[in-house]
Amino acid sequence: MKKMSKIYVAGHNGLVGSAIVRKLESIGYMNIIKRTSKELDLRRQADVNTFFEQEQPEYVFLAAAKVGGIMANATYPGQFLYDNLMIQSNVIEAAHQYGVKKLLFLGSTCIYPKRAPQPLKEEYLLTGELEPTNEPYALAKIAGIKMCSAYNREYGTNFISVMPTNLYGPNDNFNLETSHVLPALMRKIHEAKMNYALAVDVWGSGEPLREFLHVDDLADACIFLMKKQNSEDIGEFVNIGTEEEVSIRGLAELLCDVIGYDGKLLFDVSKPDGTPRKVTDITKLRELGWRPNKPLSDGIIQTYEWYVENVVKNERTAEN
Repeated sequence: MKKMSKIYVAGHNGLVGSAIVRKLESIGYMNIIKRTSKELDLRRQADVNTFFEQEQPEYVFLAAAKVGGIMANATYPGQFLYDNLMIQSNVIEAAHQYGVKKLLFLGSTCIYPKRAPQPLKEEYLLTGELEPTNEPYALAKIAGIKMCSAYNREYGTNFISVMPTNLYGPNDNFNLETSHVLPALMRKIHEAKMNYALAVDVWGSGEPLREFLHVDDLADACIFLMKKQNSEDIGEFVNIGTEEEVSIRGLAELLCDVIGYDGKLLFDVSKPDGTPRKVTDITKLRELGWRPNKPLSDGIIQTYEWYVENVVKNERTAEN
């Protein structure tokens, strides 16, 4: 991937896509193609084909997806399955049809069975039942992995798949109805502090263990793999994570420390916990030559500063 290679980042406005664009630009890649969802509906095959025919991208980062937390997945299972299947199928097929040199497909570690052994190794895919709260999204991502692998075998393409753990960072979704646990808790605790609330409700028991990867680390890993590793080096897919885990209770307490909130945390055990434990094994990624470098506490501080500066201020401006 040369500095003037034509690179299409699908989903460039999202959490992952924006981080990939930032990283690419910071190291001198300037020929980056971007389209908003209003400009290009990736669910429409004809539109995707026209775009690829006109732009002829050489490299594709497929970061576009419909994403959300437990509530969003439970409320819109059909949309999560349909939108993600259509987006990834259309882009992968167009990448093949129009001769893309290399494509990187981004999934999620929710592809693994609910009761898979820990830490999660790539070989555990399809060895058990999925977590029901995010099954539609997981099924779509599994289909994407298999589609890239099948195209590599049938057509000789160089399509690689990566499965990051729970992500957070600038440009995250802080909508309480559709966000993941870290940004949702960040918003709840911030608003509790601003409103002098005595307590914050937290979904579940607080006992599940989770792993969190800063999106800038993910972007660095994706560009490393795109530049240096091919599909035969990676295999069907590779995990991206930190191998460090924290309980939801521990995460909430860390957020309270960063935000400066000293109220109580009330855990609502009537709400679902999701998978009891989820931490990735990144042995394969380490052997390929990459390691994460941003500690969770530092990443949360940076993300909270971004949230206050970009989300809170914008909402205040809109109200006025």
